[in-house]
Amino acid sequence: MKSVRLARSASLRLTLAIAGLILLAALLAMAVQYRTAATALERQEVQILKSDIDSFAELYDQRRIPALRQAIADRAAQTGQGQALYLLQNREGQTLAGNLDDWPEGLPAMAGGVTEAAPRVFTMPGTGLEYNGVARVLPGGFPLLVARGNALTADTLAEMRGTILWMALALLGLAAVTGGFVSRLVLRRIDAVNDLADRVAGGDLAARLPGARTPDEFGALEEHVHSMLDRIQNLNAATNRLSDAIAHELRTPLNRIQQKLDKLEGQPALVEEIRAELKATVRIFDALLDISGALAEQGQRPGLVPLDLGVVAQEVFDLYDPLAEENDLTCRFDAEAGLSILGDRSLLAQMISNLLDNAIKFCNPGDTITLTLRDGGGRHVLEIADTGPGVPDEIRADLFERFTRAERDRDRPGHGLGLALVRAIAARHGAKLDLPRRAQGFAVAIAFPKLEG
Repeated sequence: MKSVRLARSASLRLTLAIAGLILLAALLAMAVQYRTAATALERQEVQILKSDIDSFAELYDQRRIPALRQAIADRAAQTGQGQALYLLQNREGQTLAGNLDDWPEGLPAMAGGVTEAAPRVFTMPGTGLEYNGVARVLPGGFPLLVARGNALTADTLAEMRGTILWMALALLGLAAVTGGFVSRLVLRRIDAVNDLADRVAGGDLAARLPGARTPDEFGALEEHVHSMLDRIQNLNAATNRLSDAIAHELRTPLNRIQQKLDKLEGQPALVEEIRAELKATVRIFDALLDISGALAEQGQRPGLVPLDLGVVAQEVFDLYDPLAEENDLTCRFDAEAGLSILGDRSLLAQMISNLLDNAIKFCNPGDTITLTLRDGGGRHVLEIADTGPGVPDEIRADLFERFTRAERDRDRPGHGLGLALVRAIAARHGAKLDLPRRAQGFAVAIAFPKLEG
């Protein structure tokens, strides 16, 4: 059985696709949350700045410059390094209070008056720290600057981005692990059904999946497959019983007729002719019985023993080589050594005999018959080919059916059962039949399972 690799399984792709959609939705949700948090922090910074500058402006309105200077000095003293900036200047640009010596060089316009509704982002020279600042010119021409550092907000947002990244990686890893786990479970069930199909295709109609069926779609599929196989097995058994019964029941009276012919006198030529016809008819029934017997045992290992296929092929070939020479045919044998299979020696000899007999029967003087045996990778391939007239295309598909013969060959002896028996014997051994195309002639290739070990 050719198992489906995990990396190419549809269940893995489906699981990963679903996990990918979930991961994408989670990332979008986290991105929205991040954007909401960033907006909220920015809005909070603006509100704090507005509140600070409003409180300073109100204090100035109530208590003027001395109180404002004292409040700014106290606030600057309580503020950590780099957290906030405060600056109050007079009309001449002299610093009156705050933790800045002079107005930031990057904000010349703010000294002339920029409302707190539009905070400006600037960087302090030397420190490289970034601030959000608002400014207001108080009555009397006193510029006031209030700014807050962005470091805390930036650190918070960076921490959120890191958390989102780690969560995305964790979700991705979880999706991969879950996809692999689910796919292995699915593939295990699918491989079991595929293995059953291979065993049935190899001729073991009695093969079934072990264990109880699970109450899911796989259990339902297995139940349906088992019901189908039961039906097929019953029909096949009924057909074989019918064939056996017909063959047995008719062979007996034919033998009796043949015995009674021996007692007739006076017409020896007619008696001999009738006797020949009866013998041919009995051979037909014997062949039908052989086919039914081989088909009944197909896929079953009992009765098969380890043997060298090349030795069996050589023995049969040596028997037919002289007959081929008598018919002015050339025979060639080419077999690799040591190709072992599990087989029934007599059945294999009968199969090879049928193929060689057909080749000799239908070839013309001067044609060549070749028997080759080679290691075909996963199987041992026995091929018998000839350079004869071949078979018509219209019967090629039905060539292994019983009583199949070409119209041009009706005058030749035979009943179209030889290749049917070949197919039955091949099925008995779990072998696969093929009809390779040839530019001239006919060929049959039989691929046998290797004997491992």
